[in-house]
Order: sequence, then C-alpha cells, then structure tokens
Amino acid sequence: MTEWLADGLRGAIVSGRLAPGDRLPATRLLAGELGVSRGVVVQAYQRLADEGLTGSRTGSGTVVTGHGTPLGHRPAGDRRRTLAELRLPLSAPDGIDLDLAPGVPDLSAFPRNAWLRAERAVLDRVTAADLGYGDPGGTPRLRSELVGWLGRTRGVRADADDVIVCGGVAQGLALLAHVFRAHGSSAVAVEDPGSRGAWDQMAYWGQRPVGVPVDDEGMRVDSLIETGLDAAVLTPAHQFPTGVVLSPERRRALLAWAAGDRLVIEDDYDAEHRYDRAPVAALQGSAPDRVAYLGSVSKSLAPGMRVGWLIAPRRMQAELLAAKHASDLGNPALPQLVLAELIGSGDYERHLRAVRARQRRRRDALLAGLRAHLPQARVVGVAAGLHLLVLLPGEDSDVELAERVGALGVQVHPLSWHRQRPGPNGLVLGYAAHAPDRLAEAAERIGRALNPR
Repeated sequence: MTEWLADGLRGAIVSGRLAPGDRLPATRLLAGELGVSRGVVVQAYQRLADEGLTGSRTGSGTVVTGHGTPLGHRPAGDRRRTLAELRLPLSAPDGIDLDLAPGVPDLSAFPRNAWLRAERAVLDRVTAADLGYGDPGGTPRLRSELVGWLGRTRGVRADADDVIVCGGVAQGLALLAHVFRAHGSSAVAVEDPGSRGAWDQMAYWGQRPVGVPVDDEGMRVDSLIETGLDAAVLTPAHQFPTGVVLSPERRRALLAWAAGDRLVIEDDYDAEHRYDRAPVAALQGSAPDRVAYLGSVSKSLAPGMRVGWLIAPRRMQAELLAAKHASDLGNPALPQLVLAELIGSGDYERHLRAVRARQRRRRDALLAGLRAHLPQARVVGVAAGLHLLVLLPGEDSDVELAERVGALGVQVHPLSWHRQRPGPNGLVLGYAAHAPDRLAEAAERIGRALNPR
C-alpha cells in the first residue's frame, strides 16, 4: 500500500497536478480518508522526501518541492491540496500480497536528487575523450574512488589499476569462470546453504558448483579441503542465507588453504548493511594475492544500475581484462562517472547512513512481529543485511510451510531452495522493500499460517 500511495503522489507531482509549494494533506487526515493506517501515509511521504520531491517546514506540513526547488522560494498561491484535488481513489487496492523474497532492496530509496546533482556536475565537465572507447577496466576516476572507499570502509588493499568495473557481481563471476575454464577447471566450491544465483552463474559458465557445509562459524574449511578443488565462492561478512559471519579461526584456515595457486572468491554483497557494529573487514585485505573481491551497488542503490567491481590477484589481471574487453568493451562511462561523483562528494555515504537507519527499523519490526506471532521459531545470524533466516521445528517440509504462508498473501523462500544437502526447515524472509507496519502485518500472517487453530 505504501508503494501504491507513493506511486500515486509521485505521478501527481511529475504530471504537474501537484506543483512546487503545494502542501499535502496531514498524514492522519489522508489515512482516514483512504482507510489505511497512518504508517502507510508516513512511509509514503518519507519516500517522496528521500527522492527530493517533498520537504517539511514547521507550520507548513509536507510541501511539494519538485526536483530541487528550494523550500524558501515557493511560488505565490501556496495552499494545502485536498484529497479530491490529489485525484487518488478513496480506498487502497485489494489483494496486495507481501513479497518477502530475499535480495530485493528498497528501490524507492534510490537517491534521485543526489544522482541528478552528480549527473549535472559530471556533464558540466565531461570531455569528448571521456565518452570514447575507454579502458575496459573502467573509468580512471571511478576506479580511484572505489579504491579509496573500499579501503576506508572494508579494509581492501588495492591500487586503482587493480579494479575491474563490471556489470554487477554476476559478470564478475562470469569473468572468473571464463579464466578457470581456460585453465582446465570444471568445478568450484560453494557454500551450502548458499546463494543459488551464484551457483547458477558458475554452472552456466562451465563450473559445477560443489556444496561445502556451512555451520555457525561459516564454511567448514575441513570439508572444503576434502573436495580437492582450487577455488571457493564465499560470503564471509554476512553469509547468505544463514546470516553468520565467518569466524576468525575459519578465516585463518581458509587463507591458509588458499596459499599457492588456490583462490577465494569473496562476494561482499551487503556489507554496507550492518546495524549493531561495524562489519568485519574484507578477507581481501589480509591476502590480496589469494582473494578475488566482488561487490556492487545492487543492494546499496539498485540492481538495475548494473555496476559492480572485481579486484582479483594481479596474476589474473591480464586474462580478466581480456575477457572483459571481449564481452562488452567496458561498462558505460557516464554512470561510472556519476557514481564516482557520488562517492567523492560524500552523497553516497550520506545515502547509506539513511538507508541503514531505515532498514534497521524494518528488521526490528519484523523481528518483533515474529517473536509475538511465531514464538517457536529461531532467528539466526547477525544484525545485518536485508533478510532473516527463520528456523522452524516440526516435520513439515519448508516448501509446504512456504506454500501455507503464500496462501495468506506473503511470499517467502524455503531454505531448501538454497541448499544442496538435506537440513533443518527454515524460511528466508526479505524485509528491505516494506515499511515496518507492513512487516508487522506479514509476521502476523506468517504466524496464522504456521499456527493453525
């Protein structure tokens, strides 16, 4: 419902029905007229504010600002719009399901205003040479900004020339798989349970994913050694989907295993989202010659940006760059330059701070709801990321449990979808795309589905 209301108001602003300076109805008034909770309206207004379309001022309530129109320069005739003038329906649409599939960020939080400012700054100074066929590894400015950013926040050790800008983590995995295949490899170790997307990606490019068990300390390195493989894909800072952090002992054992020509592929997919403390540093910083580091803006900005990075041991750089050049000649230059501007200006960090605060509230709301409505469940993992893993007692398969939850309009992932070996029943719940009140409602529905009377 929040998305529906935010979309309607956004459309009114973009079409001109709501002009800069117009005041929106008070949240309680609009909620009452629409027949929705006040939280829905508050969250919708917040999304518009995050996008730079509205602002607030004491005594004026929520005011339309348009794209960057200052609040201090409102046009004459400022007035508060009524519900009829907004042309919104009097009731929310029926049958809205709650999609709690993991991996989807809050796309409404994309920093449109900051991106627009950065894009204008870039276009003011971009040269003809910047728009030509450049280095397949990426634009020099983005590579430089990424090295500084990742060094400060994740402890990554690299020079700008070590970075390969790619089309998300997926392309990074594809480039690595190409090099593996060229050297005669046909299999790679993966976490079990783990990221099905990573498994599928490696399998598509000719690397059979071999599952290695994960426990409360992360991947079991003794089991990894038994596979006899030379490469392993891990999510050590926040394991997907269990949420555990690779323990210090396992980190040491893993890097010892990788000594020589073996390779750890570190998928740092959501390290920006740690809520109780700073995230553990990246493995790459301890052994740049043994770790290929992957990251992207898919969870911090939007997956549709298709911007990521690969920092691999230097012995692999030439082959990886050749594969990147052959695949697409390099990523589009303008988005790279805009992202570099966002990072360099500090806007990217400000955006991340705001998103972290919002996601922590959403995680807390879902946790509270699960404790109230599903007390028999056990939530595992650290306070991080955009999803929870809920382990459930009983004999019913988690696929059946997910189907029962789905019957009440909530989509979740059974844990078995993300594992190769049998294991405990569980549900993987994504919370990033929904407001706290909707997550509380989702928890109540999950409780009803799994505790039939």
